[in-house]
Amino acid sequence: MNSPSAATSPEPGFTLSYGYGTDRGLSRELNEDSLIAEDPVFAVADGMGGHEAGEIASALCVRTLGSMPQLASGVRSATAVAMQECILAADSQIRNATGGRAGTTLTGVVVAEHMGVPYWLVMNIGDSRTYRLSRGDFRQISVDHSEVQELVEAGSITREEAMVHPRRHVVTRALGTGGENEADFWLLPIQDGDRMLICSDGLTGELSDEHMSRILSAVEKPQDAVDALIQEALLSGGRDNVTAIVVDARIE
Repeated sequence: MNSPSAATSPEPGFTLSYGYGTDRGLSRELNEDSLIAEDPVFAVADGMGGHEAGEIASALCVRTLGSMPQLASGVRSATAVAMQECILAADSQIRNATGGRAGTTLTGVVVAEHMGVPYWLVMNIGDSRTYRLSRGDFRQISVDHSEVQELVEAGSITREEAMVHPRRHVVTRALGTGGENEADFWLLPIQDGDRMLICSDGLTGELSDEHMSRILSAVEKPQDAVDALIQEALLSGGRDNVTAIVVDARIE
């Protein structure tokens, strides 16, 4: 599913433009990823669970975000506390709907204003990822909640080894599965020219950070960048569902 690039101007001198897309990939029968890209919230959820349960979990997650009053179009009042309350509500809905048989990751950004200054409020639970390309510097903002990330932090394996580790898909936090359901948050001032990438592990499992950075640095329009990222992931194997959102910020 692809959509034409969209642009919003929440206030004079501040403009967001974005694109998004998702693909079932070349190996999976179902697409269990879900996304929301409706200013001010941009998020990806990667469902886990057989017999369509993962699809239900991820869809319930983004639907809960979409119904949150603090995330209505043009609203800039969301806080980490409010977002965690929303995430807990999504967790409860998923448990009720699937009986604990399914879960989902969640990562993304909310555009929030504090004292008139716009910020990226980054949220994450699980191993989907949020990156920022800012003034030539590309880096992962979110920190994976996964077994291999714990091994990397302990110095037991390298980041390169983590990409091919047999337990690389085992998450240590998720919504709906009975484990820990508290998200991590980061608040980053929005810089002119910022480009945010929000994606499922179907993208990061196929493309290195360097590969993604090259595409994001070379392709001007957000939707074109999304399309290029997904196409490259499919060419690299497409072994999982692939979902990406690219959000650009301009401050005048």
